[in-house]
Amino acid sequence: MSDTHPPPLAHLDGHAPERPAWFGAALALAPQRTWHEVQGARVETLTWGEVGRPGLLLLHGKMAHADWWSFIAPFFAATHRVAALSFSGMGASDWREAYSVETLAAEAMAVARAEGLFEGQHKPVFVAHSFGAFAALLCAERDGAAIGGVVTVDMPLLSRAQRERRRRPTLRGAFAGRPTRIYPSIARALARFRFAPPQPCENLFIADHLARTSLKQVPLDDGSGAGWTWRFDPRVADIHPGDPARSLRAAACPVALSWGGESELVDADVVAYVTGLAPPGTPCIEIPAARHHVMVDQPLALVAALRGLLAAWPAVR
Repeated sequence: MSDTHPPPLAHLDGHAPERPAWFGAALALAPQRTWHEVQGARVETLTWGEVGRPGLLLLHGKMAHADWWSFIAPFFAATHRVAALSFSGMGASDWREAYSVETLAAEAMAVARAEGLFEGQHKPVFVAHSFGAFAALLCAERDGAAIGGVVTVDMPLLSRAQRERRRRPTLRGAFAGRPTRIYPSIARALARFRFAPPQPCENLFIADHLARTSLKQVPLDDGSGAGWTWRFDPRVADIHPGDPARSLRAAACPVALSWGGESELVDADVVAYVTGLAPPGTPCIEIPAARHHVMVDQPLALVAALRGLLAAWPAVR
């Protein structure tokens, strides 16, 4: 972790920062939480809005979970049937013996069907952040005829040359084969929460919410009581993205691309590469002043961008 970006909650000593009114109102519109079994694993699912409205599926990035969308989804609950899932090995979903982007894509499609996202007048739209976009693009390639469109949010799709130039430690190297640490108190655990890649965070109320929903209680190693640890399976760091460039080129539904204007992962070179893979007329939206974790840095700008996009795109609407 870079010394210039210390853990954002370390100085709060476990105390929750003040929340703005919009954030509290969004969380007050609590989702229904259910689980769906997909290929032998239970997948945590959050839903808002009524079945029969246009479907909207929200997919998170690697090491994250469905609650990364829990303050974004309520803004669409009055107009859409919204679902967000925690991929297996993340959030409160079951862990697997092995993970693949194909499995994540299967989970996305299964949850969308189980939660009625295909029952509206229009085909559902999938919105996917970071690594989740690779699963969404695979859905677009394999099941795109049934999907209205896919929106990627700061998807780190790099060319081979870009990957070679960026050789550096990754999540795979940081977590592979290493169990998550158990902390004696929630304050100690919150103080260690950090983003990957490391970045500053002005919206501490969002970081606090994400950190608290990323933790679970477990017995301490010495048997003296309960401690706190992260809910993800460290092995998910090894999930390979597959061939998202092929999936983007072969998508059988419209795709829209969005990214953070200050993203460390999706810089101008990556934007040029990805937009070059997409067909002419693909919506390309930069969210100003947002880094990789767009919903953390500019949540309301992301809501506005998605609302505007969904109002007029795909054209069949």
